[in-house]
Amino acid sequence: MKLTVNGTAHEVDAPPDMPLLWVLRDLIGLTGTKFGCGMAQCGACTVHLDGTPMRSCITPAAAAADRSVTTIEGLSADGSHPVQRAWAELDVVQCGYCQSGQIMSAVALLAANAKPSDADIDAALSGNLCRCGTYQRIRAAVHRAAELSKA
Repeated sequence: MKLTVNGTAHEVDAPPDMPLLWVLRDLIGLTGTKFGCGMAQCGACTVHLDGTPMRSCITPAAAAADRSVTTIEGLSADGSHPVQRAWAELDVVQCGYCQSGQIMSAVALLAANAKPSDADIDAALSGNLCRCGTYQRIRAAVHRAAELSKA
C-alpha cells in the first residue's frame, strides 16, 4: 500500500487493518508518534490525516492510503515550527511522552483558530492526557505559538 508521510511516498507491506501507528513506527521508522493506551483515549498517538488530527492507534493503515499523513517529525526538521518553538521556550515538557500528541493537536487548533481562548485550547486538547499535569504550560505554549505564528 502507498502512504504519503511527511511529504514522502512510502510503499509499505502491511495488512490493511494494521494500525497506522505501527506502520509509522515499525515499518517506516518514525518513532515520534507514541503508543499510549491503544484505545484512542490518551492522544499520544495523534497525527494529522489530510490536516485533521486523528488517533493513529485505531486508524487502519488502509484509511491513510492515498492521503497525506503528517507526524511530529513532519512539522519541521529543526524544531522551528512555531508550536515546537513555543514548547521549548516555555519548557512545557516534563516526562515528554504525551507531548508529540499534544503538539499535533495544538497545530491543528491553530490552523483552524489563529487566536484561541483558554476555553478553545482546553476543548481542542481535552482528549490529550498528560500524566505529569503540564496543562497550564501547554495552554501558555499554545498562546505563545499563536503569537509566534503572527510574527
